[in-house]
Amino acid sequence: MEIPFAESYKIKMVEPVRKSTREQREQWLKEAHYNVFQLKAEQVYIDLLTDSGTGAMSDRQWAAMMLGDESYAGATSFYKMKDTITQITGFEYVLPTHQGRAAENVLFSVLLKEGDRVPGNSHFDTTKGHIESRRAFAIDCTVDIAKDTQLEAPFKGNVDIAKLEKELAENHAIIPFVIVTVTNNTAGGQPVSMRNLREVAALSKKFNKKVVFDSARFAENAYFIKMREEGYKDKSIKEICREMFQYADAMTMSAKKDAIVNMGGFIATNRQDWYDAAKVKGIVYEGYLTYGGMNGRDMNALAVGLEENTEFETLETRIKQVEYLAQKLDEYGIPYQRPAGGHAIFVDAPKTLTHVPKEEFPAQMLTIELYLEAGIRGCEIGYLLADRDPITRENRFDGLDLLRLAIPRRVYTNNHIDVVAAALKNVFDRRESVTHGVKIVWEAELMRHFTVELEPIG
Repeated sequence: MEIPFAESYKIKMVEPVRKSTREQREQWLKEAHYNVFQLKAEQVYIDLLTDSGTGAMSDRQWAAMMLGDESYAGATSFYKMKDTITQITGFEYVLPTHQGRAAENVLFSVLLKEGDRVPGNSHFDTTKGHIESRRAFAIDCTVDIAKDTQLEAPFKGNVDIAKLEKELAENHAIIPFVIVTVTNNTAGGQPVSMRNLREVAALSKKFNKKVVFDSARFAENAYFIKMREEGYKDKSIKEICREMFQYADAMTMSAKKDAIVNMGGFIATNRQDWYDAAKVKGIVYEGYLTYGGMNGRDMNALAVGLEENTEFETLETRIKQVEYLAQKLDEYGIPYQRPAGGHAIFVDAPKTLTHVPKEEFPAQMLTIELYLEAGIRGCEIGYLLADRDPITRENRFDGLDLLRLAIPRRVYTNNHIDVVAAALKNVFDRRESVTHGVKIVWEAELMRHFTVELEPIG
């Protein structure tokens, strides 16, 4: 008989999780103003809010932490991390930060000014927030097929080259750089092809513009290139990563994702002028050049995590668990962004809660219903996260409205995934009874989804 797929790790330590009653969850959610970010972790049974910093580190990572060098300047841990980053990406200059949004803050403080336009493929929340907080504009040039959640296409995270060329031609003087997110989180964890990266680099060079990668999940992107793009099946993940970064001038990294650490990030580039400018901001915002808001032990763990998670078997185990959830949802007829993403399943909320109008935030309502059903915490990636238009201050309803179920790396078993699928099926089966959503009671000017206060309608 065929030998079934098995995880590429053994479980050595466990943590108990707490179950709760629906009555308890109703009270907790009310106290949290119907914003799952405001729930206490102990009030959550299975936590799929994010895969950022929530993964389980390996034995080698824990061992490396014991050897962390906590020197303020010149720590050996920094050089271990820097050498690993350079080997994988080809970038010589590395500036550590405490996480990905800090890397964006440092780099964008150098590169961006008011009135600038930054084209890219579906900027994620912090990226867009850092752009718009500087009174600049994030311009979405994602391929249109990403909006059709039921369409099976291998690279729905791609940049639309025609859209990008139009933007570059019309606004050349106020575009400081092009940004490409790999994988494209907002579009459903969808990958970007190597061909598309090559085309973006060539077009940007034509207009004398530089390219920055938002690289939080670059290793997962490399996995999809290997599995889906012609000419790459026999290449290693590390070889594919090295080629990917040939088409960028710099990268920002939230190491809490594909380096599988609880905290950490960095900027990397081969442009000495960018590095020299950024390191000044880095010292001001983050810390000295060889720690940048990180402990030596975390830099050691980051180096090992990057090395391990750019191996095929590790990525295969992680991505097949996401595919397993997708297969369950297929059985139940629940619509999600197809094909399954690298780090999460993104349920199409308007196609699920068909009676909830867009003005009442269907994806947020679906998030609420799933939590009430079984104590499972997901995350709205949609109309709330999109914030308001910086000029008109109107809600932005032109994108996708999705419930993201982000699966932490090496944390849950497929038994947990079965629970998630069953709970979502129960919500789906009673979807006709969900006719109203929520309204905003209070919101912040930027990145409102983290702190927004809501009330149910009806």
